[in-house]
Amino acid sequence: MAEIGCPGSSTEGPGSGSADSPGALSPSQRELLERCLHALNHAKNDSHTLAALLLITRLCPAAQLDPETLQRIFEAVGLDLPARLLLTACRGVESAGLPAQELISLAAALLAALSTDSNLLPHPQLLSTIPLLLNILENGQKHTEDEDESRSADAQTTFTTDEPLLSDCYQVLNAVCASEKGPEQLLSRGAVPALCRAVIKKQTLSKEKALPLLGRLLSSGVRTQSWYKHSSELLSLLRNISQDFSEASNEARLEMCSRIPLFLPPPGVENENTDFKEIVGHLWASLRPLVQGKIKQEHLGAVLVLSACLLDLFGWESVGNPKFCCLLVNRACVEVRMGLEEPPGTEISLSLQNTLTACYRIMEAAMEQACTSDAAPKQTAISGLSLQQSRQVLGALEEAFSAEIYYLKQVEEASYDDPFVFATFRCLCAWLAEETSCLKDDVIKLLPFLIGYAKTHFNGGEKGLAEWMSKMSISNTAHDRTWSRDAALRYLLPALCHLSAEDEPRRELLCLDAPALLVEFLSSGWDTIRAQSGTEENREPSLETCCSTLLNFTITEPQRVRSDPCFVALEVLLSEALPVLLHKPRLQVLAAYCCTLGLMISRLKPASAVSVDAAQRRWFSSVLQFLRMVLDCSQVSVQWDETLELHRLSLQALSGCVLNQPWIRTLMRDQDWLRSVCCRLGSDSQVSDQLEELRRALEKQK
Repeated sequence: MAEIGCPGSSTEGPGSGSADSPGALSPSQRELLERCLHALNHAKNDSHTLAALLLITRLCPAAQLDPETLQRIFEAVGLDLPARLLLTACRGVESAGLPAQELISLAAALLAALSTDSNLLPHPQLLSTIPLLLNILENGQKHTEDEDESRSADAQTTFTTDEPLLSDCYQVLNAVCASEKGPEQLLSRGAVPALCRAVIKKQTLSKEKALPLLGRLLSSGVRTQSWYKHSSELLSLLRNISQDFSEASNEARLEMCSRIPLFLPPPGVENENTDFKEIVGHLWASLRPLVQGKIKQEHLGAVLVLSACLLDLFGWESVGNPKFCCLLVNRACVEVRMGLEEPPGTEISLSLQNTLTACYRIMEAAMEQACTSDAAPKQTAISGLSLQQSRQVLGALEEAFSAEIYYLKQVEEASYDDPFVFATFRCLCAWLAEETSCLKDDVIKLLPFLIGYAKTHFNGGEKGLAEWMSKMSISNTAHDRTWSRDAALRYLLPALCHLSAEDEPRRELLCLDAPALLVEFLSSGWDTIRAQSGTEENREPSLETCCSTLLNFTITEPQRVRSDPCFVALEVLLSEALPVLLHKPRLQVLAAYCCTLGLMISRLKPASAVSVDAAQRRWFSSVLQFLRMVLDCSQVSVQWDETLELHRLSLQALSGCVLNQPWIRTLMRDQDWLRSVCCRLGSDSQVSDQLEELRRALEKQK
């Protein structure tokens, strides 16, 4: 059947093909085509239909049929015929006098031609052929079952899988994969394990066509699901790829670097698998000579991207010795400087953006080591790194982050939707979360951009980035946080917490009205917690960091607190939140922040003997209840160490509130609060000094 049109041999996806078409046929050929189509429409049996189809494919190869002709063929025979031919051939039954081998070739050619019409791809009959096509690609034989699911002993047929037939099968699968829900259709029909086995068995065309198809499938939205369902087959495939990578020449390895990341699992999926850890170690062993050698710019990007992907999986554990780790970080930092320190207005190509984003990930992975204090070293990410090497890494990082600051200073609001701008912003925020003493002047000058960027996204002013993030997300796990309008602000919060504790940057933040933005964020987060009533809550580190930043402002800027309306709104929010948080054990740290922050604001109110409203009374009742609950030794939780300093501040602030608002003493006396707490804790309490200060404040009000 070699003379039958074989669309898979000349096309890889829907809509591709030769420029030749029925429109380029001579009048006599066009007339013959019409006669064949007429015969096809009036065929009385499969023999007549097959004869007409053979004539059509000989007259005009299937890949060159235009959409109108394809539609007419579909209307005449539908997808039922090729699907039926394929199933018949797989069962080893001849039809219309044709042997099974020729039937399967004709069926695959028809399906390949029809698959070029995107409207036919979701058709159930075409999708039903996918398992049969996969079986042909994997091994050319099929175990079938009768419709009643009874298995026959002779229901196995082996076919000669020549390249034209295989190309037609791949054409159909590629076309389905490119359709809207194609990856899900292929996954549910066993495409991933079948294609993996085809590659491992070194079947014909598997390297040329099966691997690229798998790459497209695994870079779609079914990536995580594929790894959860077929981790064994995918690990075997990755081991096979790793072996090829190790045996290849350096030049061939450079070409392979751009493809390997497609076949790595999402971080966290296989991290506990010792076989996978071994595979990653082998990949690093083959990758190290490329990082250490001289690489052309056109290949360096792929090497750094693969390095970043491997770092995402196991950190520095399998990378290599400290000297190599320093070299990798240095190469990433140099690339960032070269890419970003261009004259204003220079456009960064998409390929360079991809490379720089990978460099950002390498830089972030190095931060834990580089930002540790020399005086108090902690567990490092790169084991065995000397002090000199650590300082070298820190120096390289400083230069790279200086380049990021230089780049971000040039960004205008019209570019806030650019994903690369967000990647640069996020990387810089990760640095600032660890280190704010370096480049301090430059960071302060950049604060208007950082606050403006976070505020713009938080207020929903830029929709494009959110849409892009949603489109690019390939994770199906329920616990993953999807992109939200507060994402940029969440990344910035740790830096704001550090900067708000220092005079100069705090003054700049006040000029930018940062407290109001933080109160809005806290209010939004509280609305989310309240909406989750009845569900199991999780700890909210971003809200805790937001409270900590507001606490810095409250302690250091009392006049601003007294005059800024946002702190009035904050006080109302805290009075509403604390009574609810009392009963959420997993949110105890957030409750401690709310309690401390509310008391710090209350102590700044002028002295007054006037009676208070019910809302204030409920707030202070909740405060006393919370402090008694966590100070009770029988109820101290694992979060006690995290909240101890907050409780000390709360007790100090409560003393100030008692002095300014005498009615609180009455409330405490009615609850016998102080005696009850002191009896529980004894004299050696970690907060005994604060309790003594509170006792003296109460004595003054007698």
